[in-house]
Amino acid sequence: MGTADDSGRERPIVIVGASLGGAKAAEALREAGYEGRIVLIGDEHERPYERPPLSKGYLLGKTSREKIYVHPPQWYGEHDVTLRLGTAVAAIDPAGHTVTLADDGRIEYAKLLLTTGSLPRRLPVPGADQEGVLYLRRVEDSDRIKDALRPGARVAVIGAGWIGLETAAAARTAGAEVTILEAAELPLLRVLGREVAQVFADLHRDHGVDLRFNVQVDELTGEGGTVTGVRLGDGTTVPADAVIVGIGIAPDIALAKAAGLEIVNGIKTDEHLRTSAPDVYAAGDVANAYHPLFGRHLRVEHWANAVNQPQTAARAMLGHPDAVYDRVPYFFTDQYDLGMEYVGYVEPGGYDRVVFRGDPATREFIAFWLSDGRVLAGMNVNIWDVTEPIRELVRSGRKVDPARLADPGVPLGEV
Repeated sequence: MGTADDSGRERPIVIVGASLGGAKAAEALREAGYEGRIVLIGDEHERPYERPPLSKGYLLGKTSREKIYVHPPQWYGEHDVTLRLGTAVAAIDPAGHTVTLADDGRIEYAKLLLTTGSLPRRLPVPGADQEGVLYLRRVEDSDRIKDALRPGARVAVIGAGWIGLETAAAARTAGAEVTILEAAELPLLRVLGREVAQVFADLHRDHGVDLRFNVQVDELTGEGGTVTGVRLGDGTTVPADAVIVGIGIAPDIALAKAAGLEIVNGIKTDEHLRTSAPDVYAAGDVANAYHPLFGRHLRVEHWANAVNQPQTAARAMLGHPDAVYDRVPYFFTDQYDLGMEYVGYVEPGGYDRVVFRGDPATREFIAFWLSDGRVLAGMNVNIWDVTEPIRELVRSGRKVDPARLADPGVPLGEV
């Protein structure tokens, strides 16, 4: 990189956030031929791991702990990556190209990548700090939830987003009695719209979940510091041995904001994942990156971004001018016997039509969101090996014939 630190050694690339994104960035730097120093810093004591299993296979006991990690423990030494776990970063100084650690240590950097991820939104009601009120972000959170999912246990899930629905499915699979409490009229209403959100409402009802919509949570009741229920705005109380809160996440921008980086719904970056500060980049949940395909900034809180954005960031940090992040957003879920993949991006209310290929009632179909005849996104449910043609429909931006789009006899590549 051409600059030396106070000791005379070449300054390293420093990655703050020993997450999936941080680990993938270190991997991408080595694959791109970078031979300099890499320092990967994380405040967790676990080496980098993937988060989707925490609400899916790991929570269900189907995925072992060892399988959630991004790399085996020896990988970091073998690839000359300095992994500093249990280490909090107190501040970053873009002007001085330094990172200050909570223990007063100081690291000078040539390039800095922020993969600080996101934090669960906290429930702002009385009683929310009691024992038995559970959030899901880290592996130890998943362990605590797993311990609460006993046959016959009463579990209240606040929030019917992806985390809420996936943990509810795990709880029912474990034999718990589950109540989902949601402020909106349907689960995932802002994400999927009414037409497809109904599929997930029906799915959970069919598996014995008590779904309550249009509700307001006023208080979490308890005895002796342990939660016993959820009091709603209408005065009723839902008894609960455990309460899982899944009301969304917020980008972890504290370091970036204090350092003066431009913050707009996350750390604002260009298509190369460069922030407003020289030699500082951001990737994953925390990055609100300009997307050339959509002509706007997008912050996508899903696994695929954490896997793929670091590859672009690594190449950009190494000076490759063609390092542009323009992948179509992708995410997936598994709930009970329903597996789903979603490709594309639709703003809430940003479509004028939903076209189904197949019958949603069978839970084996593809849904397409259209605007002015163009496919904005597609979601395949229990139908596989179709994400690439769906992705091409989204990328093309061309108008399609809705009748051919709905016809299973017409290959997606010929719509």
